[in-house]
Amino acid sequence: MNGNIKIGSLFGIPFYINPSWIVVLALVTFDYGYQFTEIISSPVLLPWLLGLATALLLFVSVLAHELGHSLVAMSQGIKVKSITLFLFGGLAVLEKESKSPLDAFLVAIAGPAVSFCLFGILTLLNNALPLSLPLRLVVEILASLNLVLGLFNLIPGLPLDGGNILKAIVWKITGNPNKGILIASRFGQFFGFIAIGLGLLGILKILHFGGIWTFFIGLFLLQNANMAAQSGQIQQQLENISAGDVMIEKAPIAPQDLNLREFANNYVIGQKPWKRFLLTDNQGKLSGILTIENLKNVPTSLWSQTPLSQIQEKIEDILVVQAKTPLLEVLSMMDQKMSNELLVVSENEEILGLIDRISISQFLQKRSLGST
Repeated sequence: MNGNIKIGSLFGIPFYINPSWIVVLALVTFDYGYQFTEIISSPVLLPWLLGLATALLLFVSVLAHELGHSLVAMSQGIKVKSITLFLFGGLAVLEKESKSPLDAFLVAIAGPAVSFCLFGILTLLNNALPLSLPLRLVVEILASLNLVLGLFNLIPGLPLDGGNILKAIVWKITGNPNKGILIASRFGQFFGFIAIGLGLLGILKILHFGGIWTFFIGLFLLQNANMAAQSGQIQQQLENISAGDVMIEKAPIAPQDLNLREFANNYVIGQKPWKRFLLTDNQGKLSGILTIENLKNVPTSLWSQTPLSQIQEKIEDILVVQAKTPLLEVLSMMDQKMSNELLVVSENEEILGLIDRISISQFLQKRSLGST
Protein backbone atom coordinates (compact mmCIF):
# COMPACT_ATOMS: atom_id res chain seq x y z
CA MET A 1 0.00 0.00 0.00
CA ASN A 2 2.22 2.83 -1.35
CA GLY A 3 5.20 1.54 0.65
CA ASN A 4 3.29 1.68 3.95
CA ILE A 5 3.79 -1.06 6.52
CA LYS A 6 0.79 -2.83 8.05
CA ILE A 7 1.04 -3.06 11.84
CA GLY A 8 -2.35 -4.53 12.78
CA SER A 9 -6.07 -3.85 12.73
CA LEU A 10 -8.97 -3.02 15.04
CA PHE A 11 -12.74 -2.99 14.38
CA GLY A 12 -11.92 -4.34 10.93
CA ILE A 13 -9.77 -1.28 10.13
CA PRO A 14 -6.20 -2.03 8.98
CA PHE A 15 -3.48 0.16 10.50
CA TYR A 16 -0.40 1.23 8.54
CA ILE A 17 2.70 3.29 9.23
CA ASN A 18 4.43 5.32 6.56
CA PRO A 19 8.27 5.13 6.52
CA SER A 20 8.29 8.86 7.38
CA TRP A 21 6.70 7.97 10.72
CA ILE A 22 9.85 6.10 11.76
CA VAL A 23 11.91 9.26 11.23
CA VAL A 24 9.53 11.29 13.40
CA LEU A 25 9.52 8.55 16.05
CA ALA A 26 13.31 8.79 16.27
CA LEU A 27 13.27 12.61 16.41
CA VAL A 28 10.55 12.76 19.08
CA THR A 29 12.31 10.04 21.11
CA PHE A 30 15.59 11.98 20.98
CA ASP A 31 13.91 15.30 21.82
CA TYR A 32 12.05 14.06 24.90
CA GLY A 33 14.87 11.70 25.90
CA TYR A 34 17.25 14.67 25.98
CA GLN A 35 14.76 16.69 28.07
CA PHE A 36 14.44 13.79 30.53
CA THR A 37 18.24 13.58 30.95
CA GLU A 38 18.18 17.08 32.44
CA ILE A 39 15.68 15.93 35.09
CA ILE A 40 16.54 12.27 35.65
CA SER A 41 20.22 11.45 36.02
CA SER A 42 20.09 7.69 36.64
CA PRO A 43 19.86 5.04 35.49
CA VAL A 44 21.45 6.26 32.28
CA LEU A 45 19.03 4.51 29.90
CA LEU A 46 15.87 5.55 31.74
CA PRO A 47 15.51 9.06 30.18
CA TRP A 48 15.81 7.61 26.68
CA LEU A 49 13.36 4.79 27.42
CA LEU A 50 10.93 7.39 28.73
CA GLY A 51 11.49 9.42 25.56
CA LEU A 52 10.67 6.36 23.43
CA ALA A 53 7.59 5.58 25.54
CA THR A 54 6.39 9.18 25.19
CA ALA A 55 6.87 9.09 21.43
CA LEU A 56 5.00 5.79 21.08
CA LEU A 57 2.15 6.97 23.33
CA LEU A 58 1.91 10.18 21.31
CA PHE A 59 1.26 8.14 18.19
CA VAL A 60 -1.22 5.98 20.10
CA SER A 61 -3.01 9.26 20.82
CA VAL A 62 -2.95 10.14 17.11
CA LEU A 63 -4.32 6.68 16.34
CA ALA A 64 -7.11 7.19 18.88
CA HIS A 65 -7.87 10.56 17.25
CA GLU A 66 -8.28 8.87 13.84
CA LEU A 67 -10.32 6.07 15.37
CA GLY A 68 -12.72 8.73 16.62
CA HIS A 69 -13.36 9.81 13.03
CA SER A 70 -13.53 6.21 11.87
CA LEU A 71 -16.01 4.88 14.42
CA VAL A 72 -18.45 7.73 13.81
CA ALA A 73 -18.12 7.16 10.05
CA MET A 74 -18.78 3.44 10.53
CA SER A 75 -21.90 4.25 12.56
CA GLN A 76 -23.14 6.05 9.43
CA GLY A 77 -22.58 2.98 7.28
CA ILE A 78 -19.32 4.28 5.80
CA LYS A 79 -16.52 1.75 5.41
CA VAL A 80 -13.09 2.79 6.68
CA LYS A 81 -10.45 1.49 4.31
CA SER A 82 -7.41 2.19 6.49
CA ILE A 83 -5.71 4.40 9.07
CA THR A 84 -2.13 5.45 8.33
CA LEU A 85 0.38 7.18 10.60
CA PHE A 86 2.83 9.39 8.72
CA LEU A 87 5.14 12.39 9.10
CA PHE A 88 2.55 14.94 10.24
CA GLY A 89 0.05 12.75 12.08
CA GLY A 90 -2.57 10.30 10.88
CA LEU A 91 -5.08 9.80 8.10
CA ALA A 92 -8.28 7.75 8.08
CA VAL A 93 -9.31 6.83 4.52
CA LEU A 94 -13.10 6.60 4.19
CA GLU A 95 -14.91 4.79 1.38
CA LYS A 96 -17.25 7.73 0.76
CA GLU A 97 -18.44 11.06 2.10
CA SER A 98 -21.22 11.48 4.65
CA LYS A 99 -24.71 11.91 3.25
CA SER A 100 -25.63 15.08 5.12
CA PRO A 101 -23.93 18.17 6.61
CA LEU A 102 -24.72 16.99 10.14
CA ASP A 103 -23.18 13.57 9.52
CA ALA A 104 -20.09 15.20 8.00
CA PHE A 105 -19.83 17.54 11.00
CA LEU A 106 -20.03 14.62 13.45
CA VAL A 107 -17.28 12.68 11.65
CA ALA A 108 -15.04 15.76 11.59
CA ILE A 109 -15.53 16.77 15.23
CA ALA A 110 -15.05 13.22 16.56
CA GLY A 111 -11.24 13.31 16.24
CA PRO A 112 -10.66 16.50 18.25
CA ALA A 113 -13.28 15.33 20.75
CA VAL A 114 -11.21 12.19 21.42
CA SER A 115 -8.05 14.28 21.84
CA PHE A 116 -9.77 16.60 24.33
CA CYS A 117 -11.14 13.59 26.24
CA LEU A 118 -7.64 12.11 26.47
CA PHE A 119 -6.34 15.47 27.71
CA GLY A 120 -9.01 15.52 30.44
CA ILE A 121 -8.46 11.90 31.47
CA LEU A 122 -4.68 12.22 31.62
CA THR A 123 -4.92 15.48 33.59
CA LEU A 124 -7.26 13.86 36.11
CA LEU A 125 -4.98 10.83 36.47
CA ASN A 126 -1.97 13.06 37.00
CA ASN A 127 -3.72 14.99 39.75
CA ALA A 128 -5.46 12.03 41.41
CA LEU A 129 -2.76 9.36 41.48
CA PRO A 130 0.54 9.38 43.43
CA LEU A 131 2.70 8.87 40.35
CA SER A 132 6.48 8.75 40.43
CA LEU A 133 8.32 11.70 38.89
CA PRO A 134 9.13 9.94 35.56
CA LEU A 135 5.55 8.77 35.08
CA ARG A 136 4.18 12.15 36.10
CA LEU A 137 6.34 13.83 33.47
CA VAL A 138 5.20 11.43 30.74
CA VAL A 139 1.53 11.89 31.64
CA GLU A 140 1.88 15.69 31.73
CA ILE A 141 3.54 15.73 28.31
CA LEU A 142 0.90 13.43 26.79
CA ALA A 143 -1.92 15.50 28.26
CA SER A 144 -0.50 18.73 26.79
CA LEU A 145 0.21 17.05 23.42
CA ASN A 146 -3.39 15.83 23.16
CA LEU A 147 -4.63 19.32 23.96
CA VAL A 148 -2.38 20.76 21.22
CA LEU A 149 -3.46 18.00 18.81
CA GLY A 150 -7.13 18.79 19.37
CA LEU A 151 -6.70 22.56 19.11
CA PHE A 152 -4.41 22.41 16.06
CA ASN A 153 -6.90 20.21 14.19
CA LEU A 154 -9.67 22.74 14.82
CA ILE A 155 -7.95 25.31 12.59
CA PRO A 156 -10.71 25.99 10.01
CA GLY A 157 -8.95 24.97 6.83
CA LEU A 158 -8.64 21.76 4.84
CA PRO A 159 -7.13 19.20 5.23
CA LEU A 160 -7.51 19.68 9.00
CA ASP A 161 -10.60 18.63 10.94
CA GLY A 162 -11.55 22.27 11.39
CA GLY A 163 -11.64 22.55 7.60
CA ASN A 164 -14.03 19.62 7.40
CA ILE A 165 -16.17 21.24 10.10
CA LEU A 166 -16.21 24.49 8.09
CA LYS A 167 -17.07 22.49 4.95
CA ALA A 168 -20.05 20.92 6.74
CA ILE A 169 -21.26 24.33 7.96
CA VAL A 170 -21.04 25.89 4.48
CA TRP A 171 -22.75 22.79 3.05
CA LYS A 172 -25.60 23.27 5.54
CA ILE A 173 -25.97 26.97 4.75
CA THR A 174 -25.71 26.73 0.96
CA GLY A 175 -26.99 23.21 0.37
CA ASN A 176 -23.91 22.61 -1.79
CA PRO A 177 -21.08 20.39 -0.46
CA ASN A 178 -18.70 21.54 -3.21
CA LYS A 179 -18.93 25.16 -2.06
CA GLY A 180 -17.95 23.91 1.38
CA ILE A 181 -14.88 22.19 -0.07
CA LEU A 182 -13.84 25.28 -2.03
CA ILE A 183 -14.22 27.70 0.89
CA ALA A 184 -12.54 25.38 3.41
CA SER A 185 -9.65 24.71 1.01
CA ARG A 186 -9.12 28.47 0.54
CA PHE A 187 -8.83 28.84 4.30
CA GLY A 188 -6.39 25.92 4.30
CA GLN A 189 -4.25 27.67 1.69
CA PHE A 190 -4.32 30.87 3.78
CA PHE A 191 -3.16 29.09 6.95
CA GLY A 192 -0.57 27.17 4.93
CA PHE A 193 0.96 30.43 3.67
CA ILE A 194 0.88 31.86 7.21
CA ALA A 195 2.72 28.81 8.60
CA ILE A 196 5.31 28.92 5.80
CA GLY A 197 5.91 32.63 6.48
CA LEU A 198 6.25 32.12 10.24
CA GLY A 199 8.56 29.19 9.64
CA LEU A 200 10.84 31.22 7.38
CA LEU A 201 10.91 34.14 9.83
CA GLY A 202 11.78 31.71 12.61
CA ILE A 203 14.56 30.10 10.56
CA LEU A 204 16.02 33.55 9.82
CA LYS A 205 15.82 34.39 13.56
CA ILE A 206 13.59 37.38 12.85
CA LEU A 207 10.98 35.82 15.14
CA HIS A 208 11.58 33.89 18.36
CA PHE A 209 9.03 31.25 17.37
CA GLY A 210 8.43 29.22 14.25
CA GLY A 211 11.20 27.34 12.49
CA ILE A 212 11.80 24.40 10.21
CA TRP A 213 8.87 22.31 11.53
CA THR A 214 6.45 25.22 11.17
CA PHE A 215 7.72 25.71 7.63
CA PHE A 216 7.18 22.05 6.69
CA ILE A 217 3.75 21.96 8.34
CA GLY A 218 2.84 25.00 6.25
CA LEU A 219 3.98 23.23 3.08
CA PHE A 220 1.92 20.20 4.06
CA LEU A 221 -1.19 22.32 4.67
CA LEU A 222 -0.73 24.27 1.45
CA GLN A 223 -0.16 21.21 -0.72
CA ASN A 224 -3.19 19.37 0.62
CA ALA A 225 -5.38 22.49 0.55
CA ASN A 226 -4.43 22.96 -3.11
CA MET A 227 -5.42 19.36 -3.84
CA ALA A 228 -8.73 19.85 -2.04
CA ALA A 229 -9.39 23.05 -4.02
CA GLN A 230 -8.70 21.27 -7.31
CA SER A 231 -11.00 18.43 -6.28
CA GLY A 232 -13.74 20.90 -5.34
CA GLN A 233 -13.42 22.70 -8.66
CA ILE A 234 -13.65 19.44 -10.60
CA GLN A 235 -16.67 18.33 -8.60
CA GLN A 236 -18.32 21.70 -9.17
CA GLN A 237 -17.82 21.25 -12.93
CA LEU A 238 -19.40 17.80 -12.74
CA GLU A 239 -22.37 18.95 -10.66
CA ASN A 240 -24.89 19.30 -13.47
CA ILE A 241 -23.67 16.38 -15.59
CA SER A 242 -25.62 13.12 -15.51
CA ALA A 243 -24.93 9.58 -16.67
CA GLY A 244 -27.05 10.15 -19.77
CA ASP A 245 -24.77 13.00 -20.86
CA VAL A 246 -21.61 10.87 -21.10
CA MET A 247 -22.88 7.68 -22.71
CA ILE A 248 -20.77 6.11 -25.45
CA GLU A 249 -21.95 7.09 -28.90
CA LYS A 250 -23.01 4.02 -30.94
CA ALA A 251 -22.59 1.79 -27.91
CA PRO A 252 -22.22 -1.99 -28.47
CA ILE A 253 -25.90 -2.84 -27.91
CA ALA A 254 -27.96 -4.98 -30.28
CA PRO A 255 -31.41 -6.65 -30.25
CA GLN A 256 -31.27 -10.39 -29.57
CA ASP A 257 -33.73 -11.29 -32.36
CA LEU A 258 -31.24 -10.36 -35.11
CA ASN A 259 -29.61 -13.27 -36.90
CA LEU A 260 -25.83 -13.49 -37.05
CA ARG A 261 -25.67 -12.28 -40.67
CA GLU A 262 -27.72 -9.16 -39.91
CA PHE A 263 -25.67 -8.54 -36.81
CA ALA A 264 -22.35 -8.84 -38.67
CA ASN A 265 -23.49 -6.56 -41.49
CA ASN A 266 -24.97 -3.85 -39.27
CA TYR A 267 -22.82 -3.95 -36.14
CA VAL A 268 -19.44 -5.48 -36.98
CA ILE A 269 -18.33 -4.89 -40.58
CA GLY A 270 -17.00 -1.35 -40.99
CA GLN A 271 -17.88 -0.47 -37.40
CA LYS A 272 -15.80 0.13 -34.29
CA PRO A 273 -14.22 -3.21 -33.29
CA TRP A 274 -16.04 -4.00 -30.03
CA LYS A 275 -15.06 -7.27 -28.34
CA ARG A 276 -18.51 -7.84 -26.86
CA PHE A 277 -22.09 -6.63 -27.22
CA LEU A 278 -25.01 -6.32 -24.84
CA LEU A 279 -28.18 -7.89 -26.19
CA THR A 280 -31.68 -6.60 -25.48
CA ASP A 281 -35.07 -8.28 -25.58
CA ASN A 282 -38.23 -6.96 -27.24
CA GLN A 283 -38.81 -4.57 -24.33
CA GLY A 284 -35.33 -3.09 -24.61
CA LYS A 285 -34.10 -4.74 -21.42
CA LEU A 286 -30.79 -6.56 -20.99
CA SER A 287 -31.04 -10.24 -21.93
CA GLY A 288 -27.47 -11.40 -22.36
CA ILE A 289 -23.95 -10.75 -23.63
CA LEU A 290 -22.40 -11.72 -26.94
CA THR A 291 -18.66 -11.83 -27.56
CA ILE A 292 -17.29 -11.68 -31.09
CA GLU A 293 -15.57 -14.99 -30.39
CA ASN A 294 -19.05 -16.58 -30.18
CA LEU A 295 -19.56 -15.92 -33.88
CA LYS A 296 -16.61 -18.15 -34.76
CA ASN A 297 -18.35 -21.12 -33.20
CA VAL A 298 -21.11 -21.02 -35.83
CA PRO A 299 -20.38 -21.88 -39.52
CA THR A 300 -21.00 -18.87 -41.75
CA SER A 301 -23.41 -20.96 -43.82
CA LEU A 302 -25.74 -21.03 -40.79
CA TRP A 303 -25.48 -17.36 -39.85
CA SER A 304 -28.71 -16.36 -41.60
CA GLN A 305 -30.60 -19.04 -39.68
CA THR A 306 -29.10 -18.46 -36.23
CA PRO A 307 -30.49 -15.71 -33.96
CA LEU A 308 -28.17 -13.95 -31.52
CA SER A 309 -30.28 -15.23 -28.64
CA GLN A 310 -29.13 -18.76 -29.46
CA ILE A 311 -25.45 -18.07 -28.78
CA GLN A 312 -25.65 -15.32 -26.17
CA GLU A 313 -24.05 -15.86 -22.79
CA LYS A 314 -25.48 -15.28 -19.35
CA ILE A 315 -25.35 -11.75 -18.00
CA GLU A 316 -22.19 -11.00 -16.06
CA ASP A 317 -22.11 -8.71 -13.06
CA ILE A 318 -22.47 -5.22 -14.49
CA LEU A 319 -23.18 -1.94 -12.75
CA VAL A 320 -26.48 -0.29 -13.69
CA VAL A 321 -27.56 3.33 -13.18
CA GLN A 322 -30.41 5.44 -14.42
CA ALA A 323 -29.69 8.14 -17.01
CA LYS A 324 -30.43 10.93 -14.52
CA THR A 325 -27.83 9.71 -12.00
CA PRO A 326 -25.25 12.49 -11.31
CA LEU A 327 -21.85 11.82 -12.82
CA LEU A 328 -20.16 12.31 -9.45
CA GLU A 329 -22.22 9.42 -8.10
CA VAL A 330 -21.33 7.35 -11.17
CA LEU A 331 -17.60 7.92 -10.66
CA SER A 332 -17.87 7.07 -6.97
CA MET A 333 -19.71 3.85 -7.79
CA MET A 334 -17.11 2.84 -10.39
CA ASP A 335 -14.29 3.49 -7.91
CA GLN A 336 -15.96 1.55 -5.10
CA LYS A 337 -16.71 -1.46 -7.31
CA MET A 338 -13.41 -1.12 -9.22
CA SER A 339 -15.34 -1.25 -12.49
CA ASN A 340 -14.39 0.33 -15.80
CA GLU A 341 -17.84 0.37 -17.36
CA LEU A 342 -21.45 0.86 -16.41
CA LEU A 343 -24.87 0.30 -18.03
CA VAL A 344 -27.27 3.25 -18.36
CA VAL A 345 -31.01 2.53 -18.28
CA SER A 346 -34.24 4.52 -18.31
CA GLU A 347 -36.70 4.62 -15.43
CA ASN A 348 -38.48 1.54 -16.84
CA GLU A 349 -35.15 -0.36 -17.11
CA GLU A 350 -34.82 0.04 -20.88
CA ILE A 351 -31.16 0.07 -21.94
CA LEU A 352 -30.02 3.44 -23.21
CA GLY A 353 -26.28 3.01 -23.48
CA LEU A 354 -22.93 2.38 -21.83
CA ILE A 355 -20.46 4.51 -19.91
CA ASP A 356 -16.77 3.75 -19.47
CA ARG A 357 -13.86 5.77 -18.15
CA ILE A 358 -12.74 6.63 -21.67
CA SER A 359 -16.15 8.05 -22.60
CA ILE A 360 -16.15 10.15 -19.41
CA SER A 361 -12.66 11.46 -20.17
CA GLN A 362 -13.60 12.28 -23.78
CA PHE A 363 -16.75 14.10 -22.67
CA LEU A 364 -14.83 16.20 -20.15
CA GLN A 365 -12.15 17.03 -22.71
CA LYS A 366 -14.78 18.21 -25.21
CA ARG A 367 -16.49 20.22 -22.48
CA SER A 368 -13.18 21.80 -21.45
CA LEU A 369 -12.30 22.71 -25.03
CA GLY A 370 -15.77 24.13 -25.57
CA SER A 371 -15.41 26.42 -22.54
CA THR A 372 -12.04 27.84 -23.61
